[in-house]
Amino acid sequence: MSTHISVPPQLLLERILTLEIVRVTERAAVSAARLRGHGQEKAADQAAVDAMRRELNKLPIEGTIVIGEGERDEAPMLFIGEKVGLNAGPQVDIAVDPLEGTTLCAKNMPGAIATMAMADGGTLLHAPDVYMEKLAVGPGYSKGVVELDASPADNVRRLAKAKGVEPAAITVLVLDRPRHADIIAGVRSTGAAVRLITDGDVAGVIHCADPDNTGVDMYIGTGGAPEGVLAAAALRCIGGQMQCRLILDSDEKRERARKMGVIDPKMIYGIEDMVRGDCLFAATGVTTGSLLSGVKFRKDVIETETVVMRSVTGTVRYIKAEHRQLDKFHLD
Repeated sequence: MSTHISVPPQLLLERILTLEIVRVTERAAVSAARLRGHGQEKAADQAAVDAMRRELNKLPIEGTIVIGEGERDEAPMLFIGEKVGLNAGPQVDIAVDPLEGTTLCAKNMPGAIATMAMADGGTLLHAPDVYMEKLAVGPGYSKGVVELDASPADNVRRLAKAKGVEPAAITVLVLDRPRHADIIAGVRSTGAAVRLITDGDVAGVIHCADPDNTGVDMYIGTGGAPEGVLAAAALRCIGGQMQCRLILDSDEKRERARKMGVIDPKMIYGIEDMVRGDCLFAATGVTTGSLLSGVKFRKDVIETETVVMRSVTGTVRYIKAEHRQLDKFHLD
């Protein structure tokens, strides 16, 4: 008597794509890593973009870039609206940041990653490339434990109460920017600690989801809207809460947002508003940081570390890969 395992086609495809998107971020990370420490932000970003595009175009999908590097057809970018894939298979929305932390890579500082998310077609927020207010905490708290419109100090106290600790036991991650001076002062006024990062707020938000290992309880600040949607995709897979609002402070930005379907410019977006369907998220380390190890170039082997997540199962996989067929990383 023979037995066989039957997997529905859709789930099979999702399982296959889980590994396929790892290949996409691996290629981008390796290409960018070749330029670590060279001080060439644009060249490193370009290398990551080119590698990511090549790999995306090999996938059995009808893909549309909805979060990309530019809003028009600027040749080097994976631009918003660009079609990728073999034009066969499921229709998917794709968000990319081929090199998050271009400065980190150029200076060979910790925490640069290559990252992307893929979701059912029409389910990712089409966010214009503007700034966005962001607030994120990890899983395990009741809904609304923190609120975007509450003060940073109030949010620290609320989170501390929910966690059953004093505010001094809370650590908040903030991008080190002059615009965040009031946020930093507000957090510190409660006795809580601030951890500053120079770049990389996708990884920054993800840190909140695993406070036991990262020591980070909350993320507060303004950063790019595209990175906000990517971070929301990760939190959709692993749990946590996020509230965001687009900063549309000019007529031109409001008009751009309106053309992308943003009806209420003051809307506060939760994770489910930014990522409505099932999604996959992957990130590969370019430089070693607290989230992932960077690319290692050895004599006959290239080593990479990638985290890949699926919202449909909540599975998080860390994939340490040793690549021996090195020509696959060179230009076609």
